[in-house]
Amino acid sequence: MQTTADRERHFRHSYTKDRRELLNRLNRIEGQVRGIRRLIGDEAYCLDVLQQVEAMTAAADEVALLLLEDHIDGCLAHAIESGKGKPYVDEVMSVVRRAMGRRNARRTPSKTTPAS
Repeated sequence: MQTTADRERHFRHSYTKDRRELLNRLNRIEGQVRGIRRLIGDEAYCLDVLQQVEAMTAAADEVALLLLEDHIDGCLAHAIESGKGKPYVDEVMSVVRRAMGRRNARRTPSKTTPAS
């Protein structure tokens, strides 16, 4: 049976299992960026360019979701199992908040009273 110390010594980032898929997706995104650059260079119709930007953004979001899923399933689970989960949970939530455009989701209530 593998101990926690053994797992920590041999720990690999969780996305390693999806490395090939991630690299393939990133190669496609790179191709989409080149296509967008070409469209702009050719002075293509604005909405055609925007449609391609949206496709690229959706593809990048899929990469991010796969990485996040792998991180939670592997790295975060490993940290929790080894009793070191709290800072990792905080780190994940910070990244998710930034990705969602929310810097401080947990704000303390305002001390001011509403005007009567």
